[in-house]
Amino acid sequence: MPNLLATEPSAYLKSAAHQPVHWHPWGDAAFARARAEDKPILLDIGAVWCHWCHVMDGESYEDAGVADLLNADFVCIKVDRDERPDVDARYQRAVQALSGQGGWPLTAFLTPEGEVFYGGTYFPPEQNHYGRPGFPSVLRQVAGIYRQQRDKVAEHARAIRKHVAESLDEARSGDVSPATLERAAAEMARAFDVRYGGFGTAPKFPHPAAVQFLLARWHDTHEDWAREVVEKTLTGMARGGIRDHVGGGFHRYAVDERWIVPHFEKMAYDNSELLHAYLDGYAALGTPLFKRVAQGIVDWVLEVLSDGERGAFYTSQDADVRFGDDGDYWTWTVDELREALSEKAFPVARRVFDVEEQGEMHHSPRKNVLWWKSDPAGDDEWPLLERALVQLKTARDHRTAPFVDTTPYVNWNAMMAAAFLHAGAVLERPDCNTLALRVLGRIWTEAWDEEGGMSHVIGRTEPRGLLEDNVHAAAAFLDAFEATGDEAWRTRAITVMQQCRRAHWDDAGGGGGGGGGGFFVVARDRTGSAYLATPAKPVQDAPTPSGNGVAALVLARLAALTDDAQWRGLLDRQLATFGGAASQLALYGATLLRAVDWALNPVTRVEVSGVRGPGAACDMHLLALQAYRPRKIVIRATADRPGATVCVGTTCSLPVATPDALRALLS
Repeated sequence: MPNLLATEPSAYLKSAAHQPVHWHPWGDAAFARARAEDKPILLDIGAVWCHWCHVMDGESYEDAGVADLLNADFVCIKVDRDERPDVDARYQRAVQALSGQGGWPLTAFLTPEGEVFYGGTYFPPEQNHYGRPGFPSVLRQVAGIYRQQRDKVAEHARAIRKHVAESLDEARSGDVSPATLERAAAEMARAFDVRYGGFGTAPKFPHPAAVQFLLARWHDTHEDWAREVVEKTLTGMARGGIRDHVGGGFHRYAVDERWIVPHFEKMAYDNSELLHAYLDGYAALGTPLFKRVAQGIVDWVLEVLSDGERGAFYTSQDADVRFGDDGDYWTWTVDELREALSEKAFPVARRVFDVEEQGEMHHSPRKNVLWWKSDPAGDDEWPLLERALVQLKTARDHRTAPFVDTTPYVNWNAMMAAAFLHAGAVLERPDCNTLALRVLGRIWTEAWDEEGGMSHVIGRTEPRGLLEDNVHAAAAFLDAFEATGDEAWRTRAITVMQQCRRAHWDDAGGGGGGGGGGFFVVARDRTGSAYLATPAKPVQDAPTPSGNGVAALVLARLAALTDDAQWRGLLDRQLATFGGAASQLALYGATLLRAVDWALNPVTRVEVSGVRGPGAACDMHLLALQAYRPRKIVIRATADRPGATVCVGTTCSLPVATPDALRALLS
C-alpha cells in the first residue's frame, strides 16, 4: 500500500509522506479497512512544531523494521492536532485515563470501532533508563493481546469509553458569587512559586489568563499579594530562557522551575495571550520591562509569524531545524557568542546571559540558553548590551531557521488579531491595527458561513463547526468594534454568537451528567464516528483558552455593549452550568473565572464622541483603549463636538472634553 499523506493539506502529515509506514489520514476509509481486516488501529497524534513527535518519527516511523511490524499487524492513522483539535481532545482524555499523562506525540491503540484499549505518549525504540518500554516490544505485545485476549480488549475499551464520555462534560452546576472568585484566587495563590514566579514546579507553563484574572483582583481589592504574583510571574518569564531575548516572543514552556530551559517551539496561541498579559501589566503597573517584552512579541510576529500582504497569522515555529538538534538554532556556545559580538560587547552579554563553557543543553553540553541572569554593571554597559542583541540577531539570521507552519487557523488568527488590536493602542502602533483588521476581514469573508459557522482554516471549507473558531472570532470582532467604532464589527460578533446559540448550545442536557446549558465544542450536526459521536462540553484551558470560557466572556461583553437582555440571560445560564466547577478548576479555569468576574463586578463603560480623524475625540478614544481597567468596554460615536463619559456600573461621570480630563476620570 502507498502512504496516503502526500496530498493532505497539513504540513505535519506531509512531513511523514516519505515514511515506510502505510499511513492513513483520519477518516472512514481507515476504520473500514480495520474492520475488514480485523486489525487494531495505531493512532499517532502530533504536530509539526512538536520536538518529541520528530524524535519518534526519526527513531521509529522511519525505521523499516518498525514499519514492517506496523504494516503487518495494524492499520495506521496519523493526525495533526492543530488541524483536528476535536480528535485530539477526545483521545487525549482516553490515554490520560490509561497512563496518567497526555501530550504529544499521542500514541493510542484502538479497536476497529475507534475505541482506545491501550496507549501512551512517546515510546523510545528500545527500553530506556526511564523505564519506558521499547516501541517494537509494545507493538508485538499489543498485537498479541488483540489477537488472543479479545475479551480483555473489549473490557478495557468499554471502561475507557465510559471515562471519556464522563470527562468530556465538565459542566458542574452551581451558583457563582464573590466567594467563587475568592476561593479560586486562593487556590492560585497556593500554586504560586514565590521564588521564581509562575505556578507549580517543573515543567512550568505560562498561565496568562490567570495573570490577567489576578491583575483584575489586585485592581479591585488592592491586595498586595495579587500584585506580587503578577509582577513576579511576568518578570520571571521575561528574564528566563523561555523568552527569546534575541528575536522576541516566547517558547512554549520551560522544563525547569526557574524558566531557564524551554521547549523551543514558539506558538501563536501562547504569544497572543502573553501579549495581552504583558500589555495589561504595563498599562496597570507602568513597568518598562513589560512594554519591552510586548514590543518584542509584536516584532517577532511581524517578522516571522505573519503575512502582511494577504492578512494572516501563522501557526508556529519549530523547535528544531533537523532531527536530533534540540534547539541548536536558539542556543549559543561561548565561541559562537564571541564570534558574533564586538570585543567590548562580548563580556557584557556573556555575564548578563550566563554563557559558560558548560551550558544547559544535555545533547550538546557547550550550548547555552540565553537567560537574563544579571543586569549590566553600569550605565555605560546598557548601550553595549543593546548593540550586542542586534549583533546576535544578525548572526542568528545567518543560521538555517526552524520551519514555520503557515496554516492560518481561524481561532489562532482571531486570538492574535485581538492581541494586535490591544498592542496597537497600548504601544501606539498603527501597523498592528492595520494587520489585525485585514486578518479579521479575511476571517469574515473567507471562513464564515451563515449555516455552518466558521471554518477551521481561512480559505478552506472543512473542517467546520468547532466552537473555538466561532467564539474567538466573535471576541476579536468586538475588539475591532471598540478599536474602530465601526458598527459592522459588533453586528458580526452578534451574528456569530447567534449561530453558536443555534448550533452549539445544549438545551436538552445531552452532554452527560452536567445537565443542560453550556456550548458543545463541536456543532450538534457535525458529530462523527468513534469518540467524535460523544458530546463534549469542556471548560478547562488546555492548552488554549476554553471555548466555553471564551463564550462566557463574549456574552458578558455583548451584554455590556448592547444592553440587550438576551445576552445577560444566556451568560447567567452559562455560568450556572459551570459554576460548580469554576473555583475548583482555579488555575485551569481562569478564562471562565474572568467571565464570572465580569458577571459579578461593575463594568467600566467609556463612551467617546466627536468627529473622526485627528483631534481631541481621537486622542480620548486612544486613551480609553490604553487605560487599564478590568471589565472595560469602549464605545466610539460620531458627533460635532468632542466629549467623553465614564460609567462604572450604574454611576456615570459628567461629560469631559479633553484627554487630560478623561485621564483623570480613568485613574
